[in-house]
Amino acid sequence: MARFKHAVHMRWSDMDAYRHINNSAYLAYLEQARVAMFFDRNEGFNSGTVIARHEIDYLRPVVYHPDPLQLELWIDTVRGASFTVHYEVFDTGRLAARAATSCVTFDFGIDRPRRLTAEERDLLAGFADTAG
Repeated sequence: MARFKHAVHMRWSDMDAYRHINNSAYLAYLEQARVAMFFDRNEGFNSGTVIARHEIDYLRPVVYHPDPLQLELWIDTVRGASFTVHYEVFDTGRLAARAATSCVTFDFGIDRPRRLTAEERDLLAGFADTAG
């Protein structure tokens, strides 16, 4: 399957005193795209997922403009109770950031990680990046 693509609009308030998008705003952009990937079009992961780690490499500054950023997402490193979402963030066609989020499937009733279900594994496999 091709990468999942999602457009995310910047907010004027995402800019910082240096007149570019603040690094902390990127976490919200990643979250918006990740939620769209898993929940807007699928029934998967409704029983619980928590974030264990974020990594972001900022490659160039982004200055606010009304056009949305384009995010591309894919999945790899699927384990028993976790997986990694990778992102590339594009601003007007130029790569601005790369990121990764480690997600852990979680049972909130017992307050512990839980194993991925077969359905969840199938959903994740559909988001594997076949383009390399």
